[in-house]
Amino acid sequence: MRMLSFGPGLALALLTFGAACQAMSIRELRTLEANEKDGKLYANYYLVGVVEGLREAGDMAQRAGQKPPFCINGRRLEPAMARSLYQTELTRNADSYEADMPVQLVISAALRNSYRCAP
Repeated sequence: MRMLSFGPGLALALLTFGAACQAMSIRELRTLEANEKDGKLYANYYLVGVVEGLREAGDMAQRAGQKPPFCINGRRLEPAMARSLYQTELTRNADSYEADMPVQLVISAALRNSYRCAP
């Protein structure tokens, strides 16, 4: 079996790229929805991706023996529910969120509140 070898230049480029990638803020999501032709659709895809990513992270935590941040436990969680989870959390806790906070923070809180784990 042959192992791939990456030089220090490629490793540095990958690290720099990873550091440059940031989560979208609430303000950026609103701007996308308002200014792009298909902005609402793109925003919905983004929200679905955030939900799926958080769900996978929770599953990984559980597989590693840690307590997951939220528990589906056979309840319904479908991609079409991402927008509703986001909007409900923003409405319910409007004073807790600022426009520069990441969308992931809102979705994470929505999932924890909607899909609580048994004690």
